Amino acid sequence: MIDHLGLQCADVPAAVAFYTTVFAPAGLREAMRYETPGGPVVGMCGPDGFPQLWLSPLAEGTERPVHLALRAPSRAAVDEVFALARERGAEVLHEPRVWPEYHPGYYGVFLRDPDGNNVEAVHHTPPEG
Repeated sequence: MIDHLGLQCADVPAAVAFYTTVFAPAGLREAMRYETPGGPVVGMCGPDGFPQLWLSPLAEGTERPVHLALRAPSRAAVDEVFALARERGAEVLHEPRVWPEYHPGYYGVFLRDPDGNNVEAVHHTPPEG
């Protein structure tokens, strides 16, 4: 479980637009924003309203791409994330599919965000039985 994660972004408004559009099916939205001398810092939240993903300006001279997995409420939501990412022209690393090497119910799509981070929408289907 991720409590919160901070990403450094070359263009915070572009990153906010990407996440709020592409991951809307997973319930992601802007929760709060504050200004700093380097630009805005934006707290993103899910349905609970608690900011767990923070987007901030890129620290001068650094690049820090990461992997971020965001939980989706259903496989259909993962598919919708994929469709919205394609509409925005995002690089698709892996189309939605079951990843049995992780576990039998792991269904995910992997994308690049505007800053080159590897981002994923994932749904964990409970095992039958």
